[in-house]
Amino acid sequence: MFIKIINKLEESIICLLLVTMTLMVFIEVILRFCFNTGLMWVGEATLYTAAWFVLFGASYGIKVGAHIGVDAFVKLLPNTPRKIAAIIAVLLCLFYCGLFLYGGWIYLSKMKMIGIEMDDMPIPKWIAMSILFIGFVLLVIRFLTLLWNIITNKQQGFHIVDEAQESMHLAQELEETLRKEQLAASQGSHKQ
Repeated sequence: MFIKIINKLEESIICLLLVTMTLMVFIEVILRFCFNTGLMWVGEATLYTAAWFVLFGASYGIKVGAHIGVDAFVKLLPNTPRKIAAIIAVLLCLFYCGLFLYGGWIYLSKMKMIGIEMDDMPIPKWIAMSILFIGFVLLVIRFLTLLWNIITNKQQGFHIVDEAQESMHLAQELEETLRKEQLAASQGSHKQ
């Protein structure tokens, strides 16, 4: 239940961030090129929106298996060593996230203590940069879910994009489409 709520919330926030960023850039371009003016704060807002989008997207990418990885060696291993390698990889990812959470917490607490605001907007900088902590908390949740799925044999490891297999699949689809078009063209010429 908790994971389903996080999934929906994460997807909604990603969509909102993408739409917001697109609209801000579109409005700024129209103002600059059509009216020779602009909004001073849009550049900074777009930068922070993109940062939020990237870190929410990293977590979402783990969920849907959109990250690219090199697993040629791991695929050669038998099941038990493959499972151990996957568990070690997830634990290393959790360690990495832990380092970022620790550093992000220290950085954000100092920003809050100093009270610095963003350059072009009257918003405390620590609020805009809180994605450093939020994004890595989401990553930790995704990695813990992945670790549990590996331990309970629901998953063998990371779902990663296999670009070579995707390319071969696309090539096969293209070849099949061309074959169908040639067959349709040859049938069309026989009818005439």
